[in-house]
Amino acid sequence: MRVMVFVKATEAREKGIVCTPETEAMRAEMGRFNDALVAAGILKEGEGDGLQPTSAAKRIAFDGAARTVIDGPFTPARDQVAGWWLWTVKDRAEAVAWAKRCPNPMSGPSELEIRPCEESA
Repeated sequence: MRVMVFVKATEAREKGIVCTPETEAMRAEMGRFNDALVAAGILKEGEGDGLQPTSAAKRIAFDGAARTVIDGPFTPARDQVAGWWLWTVKDRAEAVAWAKRCPNPMSGPSELEIRPCEESA
């Protein structure tokens, strides 16, 4: 099964604070984790450096034929995506097991969200 694994944003990330004293060590640790995902045949795609804050984003709202462009930033930060992977796993339990092995993707508290992809019949 395919799953999207979202790295949830934090207030600091949304403010553009991505450089901390431990950033390089964190990137190296995340690189090793990504290498392990590739070696296991799990990682299919991902955004290695993460996404820019939602202040750089735009949304397109649809209402019938009408289209409205909405400029970021968007709140709350915890509901936003800071990065992502596309994994192929045998089941949700395997996805959770791999996610638990992930180094903390942010300084301080953070979350990953695992969401199964719809599969065509």
